[in-house]
Amino acid sequence: MNLMVLAAEEMENPLIPPIPELVIGLIAFVIVFGFLAKKLLPNINKVLDERREQIEGGIEKAEAAQTEAQSVLEQYKAQLAEARHEAARLRQDALEQGTALKEELRAEGQRQREEIIAAGHAQIAADRKAAAQALRQDVGKLATDLAGKLVGESLEDAARQSRTIDRFLSELEEKAEAAR
Repeated sequence: MNLMVLAAEEMENPLIPPIPELVIGLIAFVIVFGFLAKKLLPNINKVLDERREQIEGGIEKAEAAQTEAQSVLEQYKAQLAEARHEAARLRQDALEQGTALKEELRAEGQRQREEIIAAGHAQIAADRKAAAQALRQDVGKLATDLAGKLVGESLEDAARQSRTIDRFLSELEEKAEAAR
């Protein structure tokens, strides 16, 4: 009996399952695996593909955004350089216009100065001429009166008076020129 007990114990080894259980377990495993492969695996793959696409799309969007940001930065730098160039050109134009305006005002001032000096010289010449004429008349009147007292006759005749005055003044001018 010992042998049988040993044989029965060998048969009931807990590490080796009985064949009918093994077959049923294998069939159940195939059914569950088939079900999971048909229903669950496509959904899992679909979710994984969606995640992969989202990640790849996010990376592409990030790269596109970075490219766009770089492009905008380059445009900004170009606009900034152009604005600086334009500002420098405007400053140069303003400086040139200021210099031209200063020169124009200086020339206008010089022209006005020359006109004022010329007008002053003309006025002085006119005043000198008028003073000489008035002096000539006064000297002529005094000379006529004096000559009339010396000669003893009246020199009231205008033509005679004018000739006498002119002759007297001419003699004075000749003496003055000879003295120089």
